[in-house]
Amino acid sequence: MSQSLKILRDGERVAKASFVTLLAIGIAELLTGFFSHSLTLTTDGADSLSDALISLIVWAGLRVAKKAPDDRFHFGYLRVESLAALMASVGMVIVATVFIYLAYLRLLNPREISYPSLVLTVFLVAGAISLYRALQMRRLAKNSNLLSLKTDAYNSVKDATASFVGFSVVLVLVAVNFPVLDAIGSIIMSVYIYTVAYVSIRESSYVLLDAFNSPEVVEEVKRIIEGGYRAKVDSVRLRRVGPLTEGVIRVVADGKTTLDEIVEVRARMKADLSREIDGLGRLTISFHTSKEGDPDGL
Repeated sequence: MSQSLKILRDGERVAKASFVTLLAIGIAELLTGFFSHSLTLTTDGADSLSDALISLIVWAGLRVAKKAPDDRFHFGYLRVESLAALMASVGMVIVATVFIYLAYLRLLNPREISYPSLVLTVFLVAGAISLYRALQMRRLAKNSNLLSLKTDAYNSVKDATASFVGFSVVLVLVAVNFPVLDAIGSIIMSVYIYTVAYVSIRESSYVLLDAFNSPEVVEEVKRIIEGGYRAKVDSVRLRRVGPLTEGVIRVVADGKTTLDEIVEVRARMKADLSREIDGLGRLTISFHTSKEGDPDGL
């Protein structure tokens, strides 16, 4: 099994577990929020359900990303993973917008919360479960470097934080008997969702547009090649594709280097780069005798 396929399968497994967990939390929070008239808890429940949908989108995207290249998609389906992250982020914006509006209506017509002890308990349990899931998700997202999984990890952190914020808001509300705080708590959660969605949309857009925002990796490529071979790196062009980094490296070599030597050196360069830099995929290394040489190289 290739490294990228294993990463995608691990991500798919975690996204599936995330979907089931969030669905259960969302249903519990929505039901409790409905009977207790707590908009803050209802917002958190709807956010959990929307995040469950987002995890479902990520899960589906990772399943599709595992497909092999075919006649239409010559380079495979790994970019579907980034598209899934973008779709998930747009869904977060929609949910936040709906609850900003509902919070505005509640500000105009505040209501007292029924069964505050039950509401606080649900917030605490939901927060604890979300925090545990967030730690798991962030660890795998960091190791896999999958953008859709990072988006789901952002959601996990946001879910846990939102639940604890909701608990604090309701606790203060009960203590001071100020019903307007329920709507304010809903607004705080919605704004937090916006900030997480912004980061996710920005990062997924960068990947889909072939932007590469890791200059340290470019410098590491130059260091490995120029430090170990009689060659100078003219340019390094990299991009993210799913869990992998792919690209083209242009090397200016000694004019006395033979074709057989170039083939051997290219293979050694690729092996050295793959050993020193995690997550490298397809690399094209082209050789030129000077910067003004054949643009296609050897």
